[in-house]
Amino acid sequence: MKDELLHALVCEGRVRVVINNTTQLCEEARRRHDCWPTAAAALGRVLSIGSIMGSMLKDESEKITIQINGGGPIGTILVDCFSDGNVRGFVGDPHQFYTYNDTGKLAVGVAVGHEGTLKVIRDLGMKEDFTGTVDLQTGEIGDDFAYYFTVSEQTPSVVSLGVLVEPDNSVSAAGGMLIQLMPDAKEEDIVKIENIVKELKPMSEMIHEGMSCADILNKYFDDAEILETKEIAFKCHCSKDGMKQALMTVGKEELQKMIQEDHGCEITCHWCNEHYNFSEEELKAIEEFL
Repeated sequence: MKDELLHALVCEGRVRVVINNTTQLCEEARRRHDCWPTAAAALGRVLSIGSIMGSMLKDESEKITIQINGGGPIGTILVDCFSDGNVRGFVGDPHQFYTYNDTGKLAVGVAVGHEGTLKVIRDLGMKEDFTGTVDLQTGEIGDDFAYYFTVSEQTPSVVSLGVLVEPDNSVSAAGGMLIQLMPDAKEEDIVKIENIVKELKPMSEMIHEGMSCADILNKYFDDAEILETKEIAFKCHCSKDGMKQALMTVGKEELQKMIQEDHGCEITCHWCNEHYNFSEEELKAIEEFL
């Protein structure tokens, strides 16, 4: 099953629902960054909600960057979210594996910590970016984003995120759901959503069972109007040409050092961990332009 994202309206248009299956993109991120289970789950949860938030942007030139640092051992989580629902991201220390003693579940909150902030930076193509910042509540990601939407964007929201990591560290199921009350929502809508939340199964469990985004939507809502469904992926926009442009900014002295001492260089993209190699001859060609 391919990764997908679905937009829908329920309660006669007074409630918005966005659901995604991010299994493959979370596994791609896990593989690229060599994430251990808890780090994979933490990054996967942020990638999942990031895909949802990016897909809600109005213009393809707009972008959202999510930055989380709760003071935990995982360090900073950074995710870029694009209007097509595609995402890219990384964690400060991908080699984190913690579980809760009582349940055995991955202890994302321990790895992330909660003595810090969740920051959402919106690049809307204007002179200055718009930034919303809230204190982390639990470090479990889902609760923190529900708090962010309610406090920073004044939109009461339910956020459900899940990432299932196998014993071999691979991600076998991942996805997210965002339920948001529109300004014209009625009291009966609130009651309906509250009852649904009580019955809501974990996202990763439903996806692991083979349910599509539409299946999950129709399981809980009997009046859903699907607006859009599209494929999503982990996608980085880095390239060798882009890295070449970066090398042109390091200065002639540094380039000469790479040529004379290292006879070439390797540049790694921090977003996707892709490696780009430049030979001594390629560096000399760049040097001639400086």
